[in-house]
Amino acid sequence: MRIRGMASIGASVAAIVAAAVPGGAQTPATSVQQDFDAAAALDAKGDRAASLIAWDRLEARTKPGSRSRGIVLVRKAPTLFALDRADDAVKAARAGLALLPESDPSLAEDRTKAYLVIGRVATDTLDYAGAVSALQKAEASAINTGDKLGAMLALASAQIFVDPAAAEATLGRSDALIATIKLDAAIKAHFARQRTILRLNTGDFKGARASALQAIRLLGGLETQKMDTADVSARSDAAIAYLLGGDADEARRYMAYTGAGRMAKGSFDPAGEMRAPDCGGEAGLKPQDVAVVDFSIAPDGTVAQVTPIYAAGGGRVALEFARAVKDWSWPIDRVEAIPVFFRYHARVEMRCSTAFERPSIGDGLDGALEQWLTTKGVAIPPEPTGPQAAALPGQRAALSAALAQSPTGLPTLAAIYRLTNNPVVAREERAALYAQALAIADANAVPASARLALDLPGRISGVADIWKPGVYERILTPMTVEPVYANDPQARAAIRLMMVDGTVARSLKSARNDAAVVVLRQVADDKALKPNDPLRVGALIRIASIQEREGQIEAARATFASSGLTANQCAIMDAPPKMVFTPGSEAFPREAQRWGFEGWTLVQYDVGADGNVVNQRALLSYPPFIFSEAGTKFFTMAKFDKTYRPDGSLGCGATTRRIKFMLPG
Repeated sequence: MRIRGMASIGASVAAIVAAAVPGGAQTPATSVQQDFDAAAALDAKGDRAASLIAWDRLEARTKPGSRSRGIVLVRKAPTLFALDRADDAVKAARAGLALLPESDPSLAEDRTKAYLVIGRVATDTLDYAGAVSALQKAEASAINTGDKLGAMLALASAQIFVDPAAAEATLGRSDALIATIKLDAAIKAHFARQRTILRLNTGDFKGARASALQAIRLLGGLETQKMDTADVSARSDAAIAYLLGGDADEARRYMAYTGAGRMAKGSFDPAGEMRAPDCGGEAGLKPQDVAVVDFSIAPDGTVAQVTPIYAAGGGRVALEFARAVKDWSWPIDRVEAIPVFFRYHARVEMRCSTAFERPSIGDGLDGALEQWLTTKGVAIPPEPTGPQAAALPGQRAALSAALAQSPTGLPTLAAIYRLTNNPVVAREERAALYAQALAIADANAVPASARLALDLPGRISGVADIWKPGVYERILTPMTVEPVYANDPQARAAIRLMMVDGTVARSLKSARNDAAVVVLRQVADDKALKPNDPLRVGALIRIASIQEREGQIEAARATFASSGLTANQCAIMDAPPKMVFTPGSEAFPREAQRWGFEGWTLVQYDVGADGNVVNQRALLSYPPFIFSEAGTKFFTMAKFDKTYRPDGSLGCGATTRRIKFMLPG
């Protein structure tokens, strides 16, 4: 959640700023105090564009390198963030912090505010490791109870998916502090909710139920006449806790009190724009991974805010599903037709799709780097077998030892490589480590593909707002013509595939498909790649996927066939088997009818040669867990035409179909 509100600087800070006006300058029409008052007033009013102008004016009147300049930069940072300039906000906060002496206790509040802004940016961009790093500093520097509790709450919410044990400790500290003060029940409920989410993600479903019910009571109970998103979230948490704990009836009861599962008749259906991420990929998603993600939709059709709630598969899985949601978008002219409840508070159950499952490009590049290091006789530190957070101190110690022995040696490169692959490391630190590793690699004439394993993630880590349309493309496109990569078939192919994966995911539906196919064809038609090269095959799979989504079935079938893979996906078969038996109203779960639920589920399934459905799984479901089982059972009862296969293999596989569960009337 975002930490909102920035306290005013006050007369003492204004005096500091006034004293720092460069000497000999012409006296301006307004005083520094007036400029400060104007900026603060515009901030309080919410006029961000005007307040930025005011802060810029005040910044120009302070001495470069002074703590006054630092104060202004820190105060300007949240305005930049509110104007959707995340990178500029982080730069301003970092620059301001560098000018605020750690030894000056009077600046503790300003340091806290700066770290809170950095934490907000990291949280919003799903860099939870970076959020943890900043918010720990915000908590440590906070001098008033409100800032300290705000930092703790935001810190715990990020630690849940990075370091659950640390989240438990943070919530313990917050409990101790809350016990010493009188605190509004609604704020206590926020902390109870974070404990619920922690327990859900650590398998303590009984404990999750208890803390979820505590949050509901603190918010006024189920019968409260005034309900907001906090009530909805707490009740939804309880529903998930009951369901995962095996009490489906209570789960449905609490879900009914959220207001979810009420579909507006005849309205634009938002589900049509939502796609499940492919299995595999950079996070190595597996078919058995499942997550619940909370999000809202902005007026421009993009996803405004994304928060992982639960994941079977760990924090890395949760964040990867959240990133997939962040890439969704809706046509701007249709946003108003999306039901208000769904627009401002939607939770969706998610699994990955096996239709066009593909290996991770990053894993291939990492393999090239590891192989090169091995040929040089360098031992690569082993991957941790336990929690990544627990492995971090040892990895840092290994890097320190390597640096002490040889700062530019290959053992140092190997230690950095292992450390950067730990998801607990913050984005900004990763960027600095990659730059350090790249310098060592260049000094040792590393091959292009192995170099790319350091350069590509380093460039991506250097940008906070990488999810925005156009940013990913802007970062990667120049790499395609850099000689070190342009002259290497593997490297140039990997860059193009990564560029397509990023730009297509981060643009409106179909807006970039034509351009993506052109780039992918450059890989598929590259004569320097062998016919069975995984990168060439990956390009063809991506082209077939785009063609299938656009209804070009013949082209998709031909493209897939040229990859050398078996094209038994239902979506691109010449004559996919027809459904000969469709379940009726008996498929609607009785419990959902009794509670008045409506919703939908997107189901993926294979059809055997005998016409029976196998391997059915719900990819997306709304509300979470309510219709997932019913959707899969629907296809258990369905029957398709038999399909002749000499080897008895699948008739067709990995098709998807959405089922809407609507009540009559």
